[in-house]
Amino acid sequence: MTTIALYATDTMADWEYGYLTAGLAMAREQDPDANRLIVVSETGEAVTTKGGLRITPDVALADLPILDALILPGADTWDSGHDTVLKVAAELVAAGKPVAAICGATLGLARKGLLDDRPHTSNAAEFLTQATEYRGAEHYREEKAVTDGTVITAGGVHPLEFAKLVFERLNVFPQPVVDAWYGLYTTGERKYYDQLAGA
Repeated sequence: MTTIALYATDTMADWEYGYLTAGLAMAREQDPDANRLIVVSETGEAVTTKGGLRITPDVALADLPILDALILPGADTWDSGHDTVLKVAAELVAAGKPVAAICGATLGLARKGLLDDRPHTSNAAEFLTQATEYRGAEHYREEKAVTDGTVITAGGVHPLEFAKLVFERLNVFPQPVVDAWYGLYTTGERKYYDQLAGA
């Protein structure tokens, strides 16, 4: 079973992780052992999302189990702090395990130096220059979402592409299912629904 942690923090952007968490749940419906998603926060205390939802995490960062992947949604607070989860992210990257960051969370990775030597994207190239520690401008890509196999990054308005890369990296679904899922949610065409239902 793949253990995946979703990092929850105040002002986290509700729209950036919804497709991803729903897809992981869909995989569990097909196979209860497909993945285990846990929600983690800095202290284990409840957080309030950008949309005003209260989320109660499963665990604090200090009590994390061994992880196979870490998901970092955007929030208004990534220009400072989050040191503990960024340390976890760096350890996972060093171990070759995927870390996926979207929107403001890419700024956190930039601050930690995790984007200095790999292809990546964000909300905009200049967004990452807010991090004075950032040295990865030459590796920035003007794309919706980017992966180098270990680090997945995306802009905040591209949650579908973000989820797709995570699904592919973690082998959540066979590729034809991922393609049908992505086709359905990007076009709304019936043929992709039929392919997804048939799969």
